[in-house]
Amino acid sequence: MQENYLAKWLNNELTEEELAKFKESKEYASYLKLREATNNLAAPDFDMAKAFEDLNKHKASTKSKVIKLNPYKKYMGIAAAIALIFVASFLYYGNLNEEISTQYAERAQIVLPDASKVQLNADSQISYSKKNWSKKRDIALNGEAFFKVAKGKRFTVTTENGTVTVLGTQFNVENRKGYFEVACYEGLVSVIYNKEEVKLPAGNSLVVINGELQALKIPNIKEPSWIRNESSFKSIPLKFVLDEFQRQFNIEVATENIDTNQLFTGSFSNTDKELALQSISTPSQIKFKLEGNKVLFYAETQ
Repeated sequence: MQENYLAKWLNNELTEEELAKFKESKEYASYLKLREATNNLAAPDFDMAKAFEDLNKHKASTKSKVIKLNPYKKYMGIAAAIALIFVASFLYYGNLNEEISTQYAERAQIVLPDASKVQLNADSQISYSKKNWSKKRDIALNGEAFFKVAKGKRFTVTTENGTVTVLGTQFNVENRKGYFEVACYEGLVSVIYNKEEVKLPAGNSLVVINGELQALKIPNIKEPSWIRNESSFKSIPLKFVLDEFQRQFNIEVATENIDTNQLFTGSFSNTDKELALQSISTPSQIKFKLEGNKVLFYAETQ
């Protein structure tokens, strides 16, 4: 058996021909039993940083020793090391979170283990524990996502700005630098911001811009406008509008001689670039120059 067959087998990288040869080897039956036995192991909490710290302390306090092994013990040691690596890898990777992310001009639809649905907007990321989902329905969000939550245990969305908790409802959460918004489209959501809890019934939203909180009414619809390929804003600083344009079209945005803190109310298409540029520039009374994958928004000087 080629010595790299085991590693490739553990990573599911063997070709069909290599796998056939590996199965014919004497070692295959033993390794197969080892892998089947590890399937019933439960992954304990593991602190990787502490493990390395303890290992370094142990190495520093232990003098080097030279021990002669007879050939039998030598091969037993190698087999034990392989088994240890295999089990440690299984436990470590089995405990990792599921992560889904999108790039600029990209979206994703995710169905969670309980049939709850998530639509992820551009430049966004969610992570959750698939293994523990039945016990704890928790999601970490960076960016923007629309949730349709199946009824059941408490469902929590955690962001660096605030936490949203529901039992079963439809809501949108946007968490960007300097901007945090939660909008409820069905049912009731609980938002904790700065250690204060706010209840949001359907048709209401909470918006925090640069630390300033405000409660707003939202249109009587069942989902946010971006689901229908349109980005809408109501009295939002132009800076966040331009950021969203950049995310939706993957176009580098620059500004010159304009106040990006001026408030913008309106919307733009997420599929028609030229129309979107006109929809932003006209009500803001600014101009734009599009060159390749870059756009400059500017105001003419008097």
